[in-house]
Amino acid sequence: MERRKTRQVFVGDVPLGGDAPIVIQSMLNAPQGDIEANILQARELSAAGCQLIRLSVTSMEDIETVKALKENIRVPIIADIQMNYKLALASIEAGIDKIRINPRYIGGEDKIRLVADACKAHGVPIRVGVNSGSVELDLLEKYGGVTPEAMAESAMRGVKYLEDVDFHDIVISIKSSDIRTMIAAYRIVAAQCDYPLHLGVTEAGTERMGRVKSSIGIGALLADGIGDTIRVSLTEDPEAEMPVAYDILQAVGARITQTEYIACPSCGRTQYDIQRALRQIKAKTSHLVGVKIGVMGCIVNGPGEMSDADFGYVGGAPNKINLYVGHTPVVMNIPQEEAVQHLVQLIKDHGRWVDPT
Repeated sequence: MERRKTRQVFVGDVPLGGDAPIVIQSMLNAPQGDIEANILQARELSAAGCQLIRLSVTSMEDIETVKALKENIRVPIIADIQMNYKLALASIEAGIDKIRINPRYIGGEDKIRLVADACKAHGVPIRVGVNSGSVELDLLEKYGGVTPEAMAESAMRGVKYLEDVDFHDIVISIKSSDIRTMIAAYRIVAAQCDYPLHLGVTEAGTERMGRVKSSIGIGALLADGIGDTIRVSLTEDPEAEMPVAYDILQAVGARITQTEYIACPSCGRTQYDIQRALRQIKAKTSHLVGVKIGVMGCIVNGPGEMSDADFGYVGGAPNKINLYVGHTPVVMNIPQEEAVQHLVQLIKDHGRWVDPT
């Protein structure tokens, strides 16, 4: 699927939209008044691969946290503003890289213009953030509740507030905890404008279901070519969001940052310990970014199902392994105890090996 074409904005030095890679972001949840805790959590997020970090700004005291983060963290920082336009202006003066607002909550056109002009002067983009709890009453009445159409119209209404004051460095999000509503709303907005889109399932849920809902909602849109930055919302430490986000991007082919494994679930035809083999193979090869390895139980369907893999590890006779390069079997009937090392050597022989760092 071809990726949706959008205009590009910059959050600090990180591009969003256009031909830029899809960006992963998260949000701090350390106590707001604890500056050191916020700096520590931001460092942990950065080390885990987070590219944009957002924090809630609810009082002027939080501006000191903004300043401290800008002094200590290289990752661009985003201020999440709810209703107080003065907090948006103070965050911009403190060096924030982006703000998230819902323009109708900021105030009238004069206040929206103040914020937009300050953002324009400092090169700060604005995310118009709509969720299922922020849709205007007239739209709820018009559409009979929180529907994809209501959320999409609410988002585009917020965009128009900014366009009317000649501001166009805009990112849009339309989040819901209902993934069908979320997917449909994003598709509507994607067809109506060329602004970059921030994808996420809000209040996604607990440990397991949060991962499932985020993977389906974000993944479905990315598979359609929609989305320029993502946030996986989990009720956990924010660092836990990073591997899920990277896995989603890898799964849809949007960003390749790790080894990819094609592994069958196995069945009665499998005559070796495929689960142990997969663990051993991952332990040896998980640092090989962009290499695709098939680990298959038997030769009945294995070679065909892993046809796009670079290398294959396929069961043959009992406790014997056949190794493939692409479609071609190159080493046959290796004892399982020796097969992983043979696979590593095969990868080296074909110039795809790098030593782990």
